[in-house]
Amino acid sequence: MPEPAKKTVSAFTKKPKTTEVTAGSTAVFEAETEKAGIKVKWQRAGTEITESEKYVIKAEGNKHSLTINNVVKEDDVTYAVIAGSSKVKFELKVKEPEKSETVTPAEAAPAPAASELPAPPVESSQNTEVPSAGTQSEEPVDPIGIFVTRPQDGEVTVGGNITFTAKVAGESLLKKPSVKWFKGKWMDLASKVGKHLQLHDSYDRNNKVYTFEMEIIEANMTFAGGYRCEVSTKDKFDSSNFNLTVNEAPLSGDLDIRAAFRRTTEGHDEAGELNFSALLKKRGDGKTESQPDVDVWEILRKAPPSEYEKIAFQYGITDLRGMLKRLKRIKKEEKKSTAFLKKLDPAYQVDKGQKIKLMVEVANPDADVKWLKNGQEIQVSGSKYIFEAVGNKRILTINHCSLADDAAYECVVGEEKSFTELFVKEPPILITHPLEDQMVMVGERVEFECEVSEEGATVKWEKDGVELTREETFKYRFKKDGKKQYLIINESTKEDSGHYTVKTNGGVSVAELIVQEKKLEVYQSIADLTVKARDQAVFKCEVSDENVKGIWLKNGKEVVPDERIKISHIGRIHKLTIEDVTPGDEADYSFIPQGFAYNLSAKLQFLEVKIDFVPREEPPKIHLDCLGQSPDTIVVVAGNKLRLDVPISGDPTPTVIWQKVNKKSDLLRSNDDSVTPSENSSDLNTDSKLLFESEGRVRVEKHEDHCVFIIEGAEKEDEGVYRVIVKNPVGEDKADITVKVIDVPDPPEAPKISNIGEDYCTVQWQPPKYDGGQPVLGYILERKKKKSYRWMRLNFDLLKELTYEAKRMIEGVVYEMRIYAVNSIGMSRPSPASQPFMPIAPPSEPTHFTVEDVSDSTVALKWRPPERIGAGGLDGYIVEYCKEGSTEWIPALPGLTERTSALIKDLVTGDKLHFRIKAINLAGESGAAIIKEPITVQEILQRPKIWLPRHLRQTLVKKVGETINIVIPFQGKPRPKIIWTKDGQSLDAKDVGIRNSNTDTILFIRKAELHHSGAYEVTLQIENMTDKVAITIQIIDKPGPPQNIKLTDVWGFNAALEWTPPQDDGNAQILGYTVQKADKKTMEWYTVFDHYRRTNCVVSELIMGNEYFFRVFSENLCGLSETAATTKNPAYIQKTGTTYKPPCYKQHDFSEPPKFTHPLVNRSVIAGYNTTLSCAVRGIPKPKIYWYKNKVDLSGDAKYRMFSKQGVLTLEIRKPTPFDGGFYTCKAVNECGEAEIECKLDVRGNQMSIMHNTNTAVKKQQ
Repeated sequence: MPEPAKKTVSAFTKKPKTTEVTAGSTAVFEAETEKAGIKVKWQRAGTEITESEKYVIKAEGNKHSLTINNVVKEDDVTYAVIAGSSKVKFELKVKEPEKSETVTPAEAAPAPAASELPAPPVESSQNTEVPSAGTQSEEPVDPIGIFVTRPQDGEVTVGGNITFTAKVAGESLLKKPSVKWFKGKWMDLASKVGKHLQLHDSYDRNNKVYTFEMEIIEANMTFAGGYRCEVSTKDKFDSSNFNLTVNEAPLSGDLDIRAAFRRTTEGHDEAGELNFSALLKKRGDGKTESQPDVDVWEILRKAPPSEYEKIAFQYGITDLRGMLKRLKRIKKEEKKSTAFLKKLDPAYQVDKGQKIKLMVEVANPDADVKWLKNGQEIQVSGSKYIFEAVGNKRILTINHCSLADDAAYECVVGEEKSFTELFVKEPPILITHPLEDQMVMVGERVEFECEVSEEGATVKWEKDGVELTREETFKYRFKKDGKKQYLIINESTKEDSGHYTVKTNGGVSVAELIVQEKKLEVYQSIADLTVKARDQAVFKCEVSDENVKGIWLKNGKEVVPDERIKISHIGRIHKLTIEDVTPGDEADYSFIPQGFAYNLSAKLQFLEVKIDFVPREEPPKIHLDCLGQSPDTIVVVAGNKLRLDVPISGDPTPTVIWQKVNKKSDLLRSNDDSVTPSENSSDLNTDSKLLFESEGRVRVEKHEDHCVFIIEGAEKEDEGVYRVIVKNPVGEDKADITVKVIDVPDPPEAPKISNIGEDYCTVQWQPPKYDGGQPVLGYILERKKKKSYRWMRLNFDLLKELTYEAKRMIEGVVYEMRIYAVNSIGMSRPSPASQPFMPIAPPSEPTHFTVEDVSDSTVALKWRPPERIGAGGLDGYIVEYCKEGSTEWIPALPGLTERTSALIKDLVTGDKLHFRIKAINLAGESGAAIIKEPITVQEILQRPKIWLPRHLRQTLVKKVGETINIVIPFQGKPRPKIIWTKDGQSLDAKDVGIRNSNTDTILFIRKAELHHSGAYEVTLQIENMTDKVAITIQIIDKPGPPQNIKLTDVWGFNAALEWTPPQDDGNAQILGYTVQKADKKTMEWYTVFDHYRRTNCVVSELIMGNEYFFRVFSENLCGLSETAATTKNPAYIQKTGTTYKPPCYKQHDFSEPPKFTHPLVNRSVIAGYNTTLSCAVRGIPKPKIYWYKNKVDLSGDAKYRMFSKQGVLTLEIRKPTPFDGGFYTCKAVNECGEAEIECKLDVRGNQMSIMHNTNTAVKKQQ
């Protein structure tokens, strides 16, 4: 039942139509809407028209009109009227007044198209090339994927050419990428290369860019649609979709004489034939349709089901189930449509987010159509769907395609429907920012982050190859934030260590997670302090983890900070500062890190200065005996403050002088590398520096009973011997104090990488040049990926040695290493990064290494590739042999071989050899695969044996003209002698081809004939041993017709026939006969008996009053005979009681003398290019044709070729010269009369061609 008619989708009840007017007149377009009050817009060439003196817009109720005054040639464009979402396009054609025959220069300009009409607004040329990076300086570079330039949408006119260009960056590619071009979803265009399609590629060595081009030649309407370009390399893939729009060529009302003389081929010396068919057609025929290319769905629809799989494999269709479902819907033979001039294509493809147009052509320009999606009518909804009607075309535009638009669509006109399917393709999701390696402590939060090319994309997370899901404990949490994807592990454990992978449909990224047990290292412990009253005491320590907190204790009780006591924590450094020290602050202080069994303790000692009564005139004295501590050498950490209080005494108050003095070169150095002053004060240089500053970083403060020496932020340059001198009138005293500044070590030099394996390497380094004044306690090693910015620590315990074996790396990934040196003060700055390196391992040894064959001087070996090749690939194999009893391995082949088999030649007969093979890649050689037992170089005698295939054990039947190719395998060593015979006679090498190898023999007949039938015998002979087999070949052909057919009797409605078997049975048994009858009036043959085995029959149920002829075909395995035996006389089925007398008619005479219906035309041509002269003639009986040049018959001249096809006569002149000019005559003669026609041919050429032809003619005469 047809569906009930629904309300039309279009908002117009009357649509404006294309109008043709004369220049200077007025054009009026009218439209009516379904409802009154709808806002209507008018457009000209896509731009909205505003009312003016030239354009008058009127609206009365539901009637709308557009009037264009004083029409000029520029108004010949496409117009449109829009109401809601309905849009109707129409054209205004402007013709010049008839008196005006001149052509403006713009119109006279040569154009590639045949028409002389002005171009439509959307420009399209005959040869179009999609812009590429080479032609536009501001071509955008593709930021994602491996394309530099993607193919862009293109537009071309029917018959024109267009080129699509794709460019791929080759700088990071080891070899040329693989590129495929597709049309639609399935059709691989590599199989369509030919007259209309060419594929090209090139490589720019300077810019390292691959260029791939697809050129479409002489485009027709069937080429329109969606295309796809796919590029793939070893580890990357990318694709790009683009569309081709093919516009119809504009029609011309006048005959274009230049188009009639278009040549059939171009671009060669022999430029093809001149095509006069356009001149012989009626002027109304303004357009010729091109033959569409064969589509794969058309092939499948006509093919038997047994060929589906073969066709799908040939055209690259992988979804067989989807193909069969779709084919089932289009399998039925479509009836010729009366409502549609052009239906929808079977399928369309569009990228997600793009728009697509579905277009049909209807027979009735005023017909209304309905569009259905999955059986439901599509309603007007905003800008998602746009319905257009342009003349006979009905267009549905779908904007912003999503996966919901992937459906089946129908266009309904009355009771007829046109079906199609729309496939919405999602672009591949690429990983634009990869994962980073991470190292955390047990219990810490882990967050892996990557960035993909599309927001909200679906990705898959894996750990060591196992997919991760949300567990009941919510161990793993997955998060999306725009284009960023996160994997979160809230509390990490040791079991979470491993390789984590994120996968999309366009890329993969891998990162390593290392989870370590919590360990805390103390880089600097707190030290004992001795301070005086009202001075400052600072306890400082440094630990490895900056997030560790702790508490300070005083004699076991927690220290509470106040205005005088400050506690600070900055990074890894913890400080306890006590201002204005009092005797009550003297105690044992400790620092305990939270969560660790550490207790760092030190003692604060209060220095009491006792002042005794000193009698007057006391000489000065320096008191440096500070509670038994040696004051000679004072150690200070770089960056810390040094405050040295020196008590002095003397009366009157002595004068204090500080100097920094230098030691002589013979300084004494103790075992612990500490510098000590010599005992003799004369060892000090006189070169000294007086210190008077009372402000600044290094300063001296003087008091009545003591002096203070202060260094703020000690540096390495502050290290040395400081001398303090006190003087008064009674005398003087002096003391030398050595200050030693200790610091973190200098950074080591860049480490060196060696012994690189599949997932490991050995790192070596040297100690730092300066150890900071303290021995180096160990080293810390860090690693990162080359393209990453995050360094990952490899050890928590300090490395004591200068080498380390790093493990758990990913093969094929580039890494860098760096090293830190650690002493008691702290950790140095990092060393420079090592040279980048890639963990890579040699392949495993080849497998299945065996001996295939042995002769007196050769050994054939074969093997299979290694089970593990790795990221380094495989460069080839090296084959070596060693004589038994020797240890020297000799290369068997020069260099490497990439094949998995080898023939070792020039060996000494009788030698016993061992063979081995190794696989080679960038990392080196694999282990050797060795044949255990030695191989003796000696031919092994093997009896000849023929292995006859099963199908040759019975008679081989072939048809005449088929190819015969018989392959017979055998065995035998040494190579046997092979002899073929037929019926005991040797074979003729010119008639039958024989090819022999070491393992088989082939009999080949290119085109079988009947005389090839017979018994063939093949014999193998090795010395006195032989083996032979026989093969029977039967060549069959179609039989001849039966003989001696006759009509033996006619009675009632029956006729009896008899015949004899055919003289030629086609070398096969006659399987039966086919008997047919034909009424004498119509002579249409109908089969009466099929596969009839007798040589006589009775044909019944004949019609009274008719006369019948009968014919008989013979049949064998090859089919029916080419001709049939037919009865000479008809069988007349008489009417009962009456006798029919046929009337006598006078036969009409249809004969007429020859008459030329199209004349010869005078021509002027260029020398050297083939030319033709054509005319048309009629006459009954068919006239005989003669051609003359200057009254000389041309029949015997090879320079001329004469053609006659359905009354059109053509004379072809091959490469004419000026001497071929003259008067040419065509004469037609039959028994009723004769006629002739004449034209003049002028051959002109340039001077060079004339001289060349003259020289050629002179040489021929000589």
